[in-house]
Amino acid sequence: ERQLVESGGGLVQAGGSLSLSCAASEFDFDDYNLGWFRQAPGKEREGVICISGRDGTTYYTDSAKGRFTISSDNAKNTVYLQMTSLKPEDTAVYYCAAAHRPVYLSSWYWPSEYDYWGQGTQVTVSS
Repeated sequence: ERQLVESGGGLVQAGGSLSLSCAASEFDFDDYNLGWFRQAPGKEREGVICISGRDGTTYYTDSAKGRFTISSDNAKNTVYLQMTSLKPEDTAVYYCAAAHRPVYLSSWYWPSEYDYWGQGTQVTVSS
């Protein structure tokens, strides 16, 4: 059974760093695009950053640019999200997601493009 399990969330002060992991079971990373999304209370789920399993192309939002990095370890079937210079507005539940289809600059951030989701991990940034 294909499964995504996030870990690494927690409480961090503004300006700090945090790394999230997403362990993927029964996935061939070459066939999937892997993304990180987040959802703050009262807000819609939004894309943060994505990596193409086929060629490693990375897509990210303006809020993630320069602060967040996505990487994957195919041998460990794990995707990572490294977050630096965290801000209180980064507070949200972070989700790992996998899309078994091509993703594009115009659509990678749509939750509907993704077929599998993890259960989420809470990230809280205090001011």
